[in-house]
Formats: sequence, structure tokens, C-alpha cells
Amino acid sequence: MYNNGYGVPQDYTEAVRWFRRAAAQGEAGAQYDLGVMYSFGQGVAQDYTEAMKWYRRAAEQGHARAQYNLGVMYRDGEDYTEAVRWYRRAAEQGDARAQNNLGVMYRDGDGVPQDGTEAVRWFRRAAEQGDADAQYNLGIMYDNGYGVPQDYAEAVKWYRRAAEQGDADAQHNLGVIYANGQGVLQDYTLAHMWFNLAGAGGNKKASENRDLVARQMTPAQIAEAQRLAREWTAAHRTRTK
Repeated sequence: MYNNGYGVPQDYTEAVRWFRRAAAQGEAGAQYDLGVMYSFGQGVAQDYTEAMKWYRRAAEQGHARAQYNLGVMYRDGEDYTEAVRWYRRAAEQGDARAQNNLGVMYRDGDGVPQDGTEAVRWFRRAAEQGDADAQYNLGIMYDNGYGVPQDYAEAVKWYRRAAEQGDADAQHNLGVIYANGQGVLQDYTLAHMWFNLAGAGGNKKASENRDLVARQMTPAQIAEAQRLAREWTAAHRTRTK
């Protein structure tokens, strides 16, 4: 209640006090919440050692989000073997972020032998739960034929799912696919639209590629692409309200 300001004024210090009491009694959710407070310095001084301590206590009780966060902390500390161990425990409980990150570890060979097939397996499990990062990563695997046979139509499918969630890198890659006509009919208007959206979302290559595509387009096609981008943005802004 104090953490979120439900029914009482938001007060992180008070939230930490109550989380600590419950955590000391072994309540895994409270241990996780206390770890979050230490991670972000809310109600306490930021302290990653304390955060890790409380995440570990919750993780050892099977708390999937704590297992995932512990994996992230080990990855950031470049202890990839431990990162994999905790990602796997969370992933096996169905945590989509852990499944995606475990896929990344297999793709890159960090903490495990490099294995494209295993990477695809974990990306797919997360992607099917709607995780945009995993959908983008699965698109890349199909695009490049790593861990699966190269299949541009499947790459388009997964890039599109991530792109529709606003993933700028997936939007960029979808633009490339349309510009080159791989897995779809070549369509500079749609390429321009996706590059435009990707650039607005922060992809650094997108604006340059949009301008390259624009050289192949008529003014009317460019105007149409801009209209489509505006409509997409308006529709997705409404969807998130």
C-alpha cells in the first residue's frame, strides 16, 4: 500500500519498513520487494549487495521474478554461469523475460556452449507469450538462418509482432525486409513507414535508410508513407491509453 500509494500517501520509507518485517519472516514476495527497493534506492540508500541478498532469499524459495533479477545482476557482473543458472530457474517457471535472456545466452555462448537451436527454443517460448524482445530475436534467427533454416516469411511474422508493440529495432528490420522484398512483395511505401516509426522510436539507422528508400519513391508515395506512419502512431497511442 505504501509502495504504490493505495489508500495511503506513497511513502517508500514506510513501505521498506513493512517489507522488511515480512521478509524477516520468510515471505518471498516481501523479500523480492525489498530487493527492488534496494536496487532502485527507494526508501533506502541504493545498495546492490543488499538487493542481491534479498533477491537470493526470494529466489531460493522459487520466486520467479527474483530469480530473473538475480540472473540480471550476475549477467551485469559478468558471471555468466550463475546468470544462466538463475535465468533457467525462472524460465522453467514460464517467466518470458528469463526465457528471452536465456535464449540470448545460448545465442552468444555466454555461460553455456553456443547453441542456435537452443536459443531459438527459448526465444520461441517467450515470443509466444508476447515478449517483444523475444519476438525480435526470433525474427533475427529466421532472418539469418541461425538455429533454424533461413525463412524470410517467418522473420517477417516475428518482426511484425514485435514492431506492432513498438519495438524500434524490429520496425527497422521490417523496413529492410520491405525495401528488399524478402518474404514480402517489395514495397517502398511500407519500408518508408516502418523506417519512419523506427527512427521516432530511437533506432539510429532508420532515418538514413528511410532517406535512401525515399530516393526511389515519388512525392505521392512519400506522402502516403508519412500518412500511414501518423495513423499507426495515433492508433497505437489510443491503444495504450
